[in-house]
Amino acid sequence: MTLFRPATALMVQYAHYHRDRRNIATHLAGIPLIFMSVGVLVLGPAWSVAGHTLTLAWALWALTSLWYLSRGDVLLGVATSLVNGVLIAAAHEVPPLAQSLGLAVWQAGLGLFFIGWVLQFIGHYFEGRKPAFVDDLVGLLVGPMFVVGEVLMSLGMLQRMRMDIERQAGALR
Repeated sequence: MTLFRPATALMVQYAHYHRDRRNIATHLAGIPLIFMSVGVLVLGPAWSVAGHTLTLAWALWALTSLWYLSRGDVLLGVATSLVNGVLIAAAHEVPPLAQSLGLAVWQAGLGLFFIGWVLQFIGHYFEGRKPAFVDDLVGLLVGPMFVVGEVLMSLGMLQRMRMDIERQAGALR
């Protein structure tokens, strides 16, 4: 995978590693946990911008959103950016929860990260294949787009993309 390929090409490449329904199911929970955990881990530093607090987590969200929105599929780009925005907003709610549990914020972030990756590796056990990022680090960015795309496809959207994925990577099993 190269960083600036169109969404369909990225999704097809990623799908080659994700055709088992159990793997996709674990990714539907694991990838959002991982994305949110990264948000938790980069909550600081923070800057005041026009009366609002901008954290490194929001800056990361903005950069990844620009990438998703520039992959050539507006619906998928907007949906992925919105879902990731909700996850970053949730990451900002973790510090008081962590404190109430007697945890440092970094401990909560690492815990979420660990749980997310355990789910990923369970899914890849079912798949019988290594995670996509092992062959190309762009897979770390494609993962959130893939799970959002899977949900959209299950709702009857992105049908052309679904056909391209199934034609090139095979049907789900």
